Amino acid sequence: MSIKRILIILLSLIIIGAIGYGVFYLISQDSEVSVNPSETSAVTIEDNEVTGWREDDRSGISSEKGLLKVWPEGGPGLIWSTSELPKGHSSPTFGNNTIYITGLEEPNDVLVALDPSGKIKWKTPYGRFWEKSYPESRCTPTVDGEKVYVSSGFGDLACINGLSGEIIWSKKASEENGGTYGPWGIAESPMIDGENLYFTTGGPQTTTIALNKNSGELIWRSESLNDPASYLSPILVEKAGAKILVNVTPRYIFGINVSDGSMLWKINHREALGKSDINDTGQILCVTPVSSGNMIYMTGGYDHGGLMIDIGDDGKNAAFAWKDEILDVHHGGVVVVDGYIYASNWINNGNGNWCCIDWKTGKLMWQEHWNNKGSIIAADGMLYIYDERKGSVGLLRPDPSGFNLVSSFSFTGGSGPYWAHPVIHNGVLYVRHGEALNAYDIKEK
Repeated sequence: MSIKRILIILLSLIIIGAIGYGVFYLISQDSEVSVNPSETSAVTIEDNEVTGWREDDRSGISSEKGLLKVWPEGGPGLIWSTSELPKGHSSPTFGNNTIYITGLEEPNDVLVALDPSGKIKWKTPYGRFWEKSYPESRCTPTVDGEKVYVSSGFGDLACINGLSGEIIWSKKASEENGGTYGPWGIAESPMIDGENLYFTTGGPQTTTIALNKNSGELIWRSESLNDPASYLSPILVEKAGAKILVNVTPRYIFGINVSDGSMLWKINHREALGKSDINDTGQILCVTPVSSGNMIYMTGGYDHGGLMIDIGDDGKNAAFAWKDEILDVHHGGVVVVDGYIYASNWINNGNGNWCCIDWKTGKLMWQEHWNNKGSIIAADGMLYIYDERKGSVGLLRPDPSGFNLVSSFSFTGGSGPYWAHPVIHNGVLYVRHGEALNAYDIKEK
């Protein structure tokens, strides 16, 4: 064989190899999701589990069992990770073999549907985003069968087909009801109860509205407390066969009879805590109340403190029980485990401690500095905490005698503050940071 022919063959092989490598490179770069090859690349999604903000009862406590009590060094196994989300601080919810989450694509907040492997199926713009300070999406989607309900930073509501992403109905709910809000807009996740959807508009016309969840038509308006909406989501409490919607505005914690929208009771929490009685929009209250028995606890950052009220056996009246000055939670939520409240307090916007107080008395059991303040959830006898500055995720044993950290790891990826609350669904821990969402296997083997 001549040298010329050999050179031609070698050159041809080099060209073919280069083309093959280029095709491989392009294909490998096309994926939006990183997968740990040692793990399965898809999660299993169950219907009617974790369909709303901080679990279905908004307590932050998961019903999951059989979870790891200690994590491997470096953290639990990563199933998949995506960094293709529109930026936001909301948490994922689940249904219809889909993961739902919100994000910001100007000029709208959008609902994003992910498949079990973390790939985007579709995105639906649904309402005006909050265009001022911290505009990223905040609303955690509420899943009700094949429908998904969301609110935008400007208080637009939408009902979306959870299979196709088609908008079924939408309303400028805050604007249409004379709503008012603070410097960071709206951060509420819609509450679904039977055929009703509840939403807090605030303002001089009404405080809370009920809509028909299927049509968006108005059912009732509550009286106005002449306060703007706060940055939190309400809870439902059932007493003597009646349901009470409990929520917080800059001045009041209040209860509404959901059958007709009548105001059952209200307590001026600022007066009860010895604060000035003002209703300006600068009051920053972001923490969903929690209830147990006849008692309801609320808290807020910026030295607001916490307040416990007693609504009795029938829920028709409310009375002050106790207050605490230590656990002024910024926006990371609280959980109640075995008679104790666990959360992080606000020292300043860049600092805070983890705390435990007694549910019955408000007595401080301990406070400990660990990285920074952040969000907290509970599951299977353990606490899960997520530091908002460094992205450290910790596993704690709930213990009123002290801060008992068992395991921890650091979240990598994403940008901005680590404000999204973690979620556990079907043995998987979901942690978000801005445009990134990671799924970790925490099922006990």
